[in-house]
Amino acid sequence: MMFSPLLERLARLCSILGGLVMTGLMLMTCYSLIGRNFLDSALIGDFELTGVGAGAAIALFMPLCQFKRENIIVDFFTSKCSEATNFKLDRLGDLFMTLIFFLLSWRCAAAAINAKETMGASMLLGFPDWIVFTSMSIPFGLTAIIAAMQTLSSMDYQKAST
Repeated sequence: MMFSPLLERLARLCSILGGLVMTGLMLMTCYSLIGRNFLDSALIGDFELTGVGAGAAIALFMPLCQFKRENIIVDFFTSKCSEATNFKLDRLGDLFMTLIFFLLSWRCAAAAINAKETMGASMLLGFPDWIVFTSMSIPFGLTAIIAAMQTLSSMDYQKAST
């Protein structure tokens, strides 16, 4: 695949960042639970931060998932189809993933711009909403690029093999 070393490095970097976010959420949750149950002091806004972090982490894991083609595939209906048919269906799936993640990236970017202009923020902590949407838009955009490259490289392979 063209540009695969760069795309793979970016996808892995996103995945590492997602892992760090999830680790931070786990530590924050442990701190909050211990404080709430044993020290009678709660961490204010922990559920807001958990929601923000979980959304960002999910988005950050998507580029590597797409790069490795590790998305869920339900092949119950296509298991008896020919290899050529399955190849074409997989390429169609890559194209749909490109469109879906392009739309997700675009709408998250539009939401980030709107949230920045309207100064949207979370209720308890006042955490800026535009940061949340931006943290999702960038990895979704990378996922769309990866899916598009997979679609195009697969089409080149199909032309060469026929």
